Amino acid sequence: MAKDAITGARTRFGNQRSHALNASRRSWKPNLQKVTVKINGSAPKKVYLTARTLKAGLKNGSIERV
Repeated sequence: MAKDAITGARTRFGNQRSHALNASRRSWKPNLQKVTVKINGSAPKKVYLTARTLKAGLKNGSIERV
């Protein structure tokens, strides 16, 4: 199972609840993207990042796309 290289986000598990409150197991998957980036000026590296982490990192300058 892949995970975000920066935040460590991975698949979460829980219950799906119907209107009658019947519980069945389900999962929530992060929007992982495999991208080549420089993190804080390091060498270019292929890593998995969530779209949310990538967007935030590009905005604040800690991540540079290669």
